[in-house]
Amino acid sequence: MSVELSEKEINERANEKRRKHKAAKDKLLATKTKEGGLLVVHTGKGKGKTTAAMGIVARCIGHGKKIGIVQFVKGKWETGERVVLEAFPELVEITAMGEGFTWETQDRARDIKAAAGAWARAKEMIEDPKLFLVLLDEINIVLRNDYIDINEVVEYLGNKPSHKHIICTGRNAKKELIGIADLVTEMTEVKHHFRDGFKAQAGIEF
Repeated sequence: MSVELSEKEINERANEKRRKHKAAKDKLLATKTKEGGLLVVHTGKGKGKTTAAMGIVARCIGHGKKIGIVQFVKGKWETGERVVLEAFPELVEITAMGEGFTWETQDRARDIKAAAGAWARAKEMIEDPKLFLVLLDEINIVLRNDYIDINEVVEYLGNKPSHKHIICTGRNAKKELIGIADLVTEMTEVKHHFRDGFKAQAGIEF
């Protein structure tokens, strides 16, 4: 026959469980001593890849860190986050090299040229010792379309300056990039409002 516990006994058991959990966490955290630049990949069909990256950028700004951003695709979009970031010109460098999504340009040769220019600018930022983090926004799209050689990108990022943090966003990240990344997050679409007829809205999509 089960014995019904008092509220005090329930709280004491719960508190003891939390104490053990904290002790285990503290022990685990004590083993984490490495520091250095991370290669982060945000990919997947779900919404929020660039948004999550911009959250990290905002965090860097809060710590007074300098950031470089290269937009490989979204050159035509006047996004809300870009307007906000431009309020911190002493901390953020933004270069929009894309000319819109590939279905907007309908010109593969022009897309390849824009991608090459964006990659050249990205390498300049990565080599800049003043920049703490570099965001390569939508680079996964141009890599998936083979506008930039994935082997060149992987070799370069695999030998990046050891202190530099880099974030690569965009769906369909190639396995070669995922293989060398330190942190990979896949956004999974469960439900999308576009399917119910909603259009892109300021403050939500851009």
